[in-house]
Amino acid sequence: MSIHDSNNRLLRESLGKGSGEVFTAATLSSKDWYAIHFITDTVVSSITMTNHTGTGSLAITIPAGTVLFGHITAITTTGAGVAIGYKEEDSKAG
Repeated sequence: MSIHDSNNRLLRESLGKGSGEVFTAATLSSKDWYAIHFITDTVVSSITMTNHTGTGSLAITIPAGTVLFGHITAITTTGAGVAIGYKEEDSKAG
């Protein structure tokens, strides 16, 4: 995942550039996502993000339509909910 992206690259990424992985109630690890789009209300019990603290133990409902940006490497969702994790597929340089 790039550390610094241009504004144009960030705009393309926010619009869904790159492959996506649709998931429901699951524990997913070893991911390299730059964004997760929550299609329906989704309960997140834990999430791991690079360079972020305090994300390990959650118990919150993410509202439908929310997009979470950050370098996400693992997530656990419970109950009902549908989300899409997006991979960055451009070069590692800015």
